[in-house]
Amino acid sequence: MKPAWIYLALGLALFLAVIVPPLLQRFHVNGPIVLVSLGLVLGLLPGFRDLDLDPVSHGTALTHITEFTVLVSLMGVGLALDRPLSLRDVGSWRTWSPTWRLLGIAMPLSIAGVALLAWGPMGVAAPAALLLGAALSPTDPVLASDVQVGGPNEGEGGGGEDHEDSEEVDEDDEVRFALTSEAGLNDGLAFPFVHAAILLATVGGVSQWGAGWLAWELVGKIVIGVAVGLAAGWAVARLAFTARTEELRFAATGEPIVAIAALLATYGVSEVAGGYGFLAVFTCAMAIRSFERKSSYHHDMHEVIERLERLLTLVVLLLLGMALTNGLLAHLDWRGVAISLFLLLVLRPLVGLLSFVGHPHQSGPRDFDRRERIVAAFYGVRGVGSLFYLAYAATHAEFPEIRWLWSVVAFTVVVSVFLHGFTAPLAMDWQERAKQPAGTPD
Repeated sequence: MKPAWIYLALGLALFLAVIVPPLLQRFHVNGPIVLVSLGLVLGLLPGFRDLDLDPVSHGTALTHITEFTVLVSLMGVGLALDRPLSLRDVGSWRTWSPTWRLLGIAMPLSIAGVALLAWGPMGVAAPAALLLGAALSPTDPVLASDVQVGGPNEGEGGGGEDHEDSEEVDEDDEVRFALTSEAGLNDGLAFPFVHAAILLATVGGVSQWGAGWLAWELVGKIVIGVAVGLAAGWAVARLAFTARTEELRFAATGEPIVAIAALLATYGVSEVAGGYGFLAVFTCAMAIRSFERKSSYHHDMHEVIERLERLLTLVVLLLLGMALTNGLLAHLDWRGVAISLFLLLVLRPLVGLLSFVGHPHQSGPRDFDRRERIVAAFYGVRGVGSLFYLAYAATHAEFPEIRWLWSVVAFTVVVSVFLHGFTAPLAMDWQERAKQPAGTPD
């Protein structure tokens, strides 16, 4: 591809990042659907048709692009969540009960369900089957904006009553909270199972690496990631809100770029220490948010993160759409279609509902009723995180089925974008109608 076409594509992407969101908001159109569709069209145009978008050939670049996109989104999600979570407050842990259930029950069952279906009836080799289950297990914080909470409130006097009221509605919405917090945490918790697939492909049977994997990949790295995130978040928040020197008190000077600095530094420290950087970044954002909840500085930081996330998401979705019309689905067969539809239409809703069995109707600010549980169970949006995990694994081990895996994962992400994007407004309206008093018009 000639440099002129690259500059043209980047220029159009930047213009779209500015123009598209307000238009989509006005017409109530789902952004990811438009961006993927636009990418499909661009991929057919002269100049773009010959663009080399082979994920196998560009695995390292794709890993870093999707990695940074997910990191930015995780920072935004952590800053947006208003519900407290204190290590010393058992009551606050109970209000996160839907999250723990989705992480501890729905996610492992999703991994097992996809892996067993691919390995057994579909005849896929065990390492590739496990990798497919792990890559498709996390829900996505990037593409699920229609079913997630909004940004942080702006505090008293920081942004006006209208903004605060809308955020209060978001934060008391058990569906939005459950899906947002799940997406924030499960991107890091999928990593142990991706590593298990890599070990299965490179080392051999589970007996040769199972004990070390359990102690280090499943426990040690998670503990380090959370610890680094808490420490980094506390340090950044302490500096931003209580530094003795006003020039270093970023909340007073209103320097929102600190959010990006905190993201990069936290991720770097966690990875150097051997922990999971995704968990560290999300935990860091949560720690900053918990330090001082009333400040409008949270909104300032979230706005910067949101703008960067918007640009990165636009680039990834455009490239994904163009890749789809440039051969990315060439290796898709009936097995891949069956696995994808089974995950989205059967497995995720089923294990999601199963995870809420025995869950009290009021563990958070208000009831979590039957309609809300159905919506929360169904909307496990798959997206950029799945692309990252597959790209990461492909650069760390040889998987003979890698092109088939790319076709299946790309197909699943696109189906999820359209399926969940078109139905999300209807589903949210449906579950909200149950909250209206009798006789209230819809």
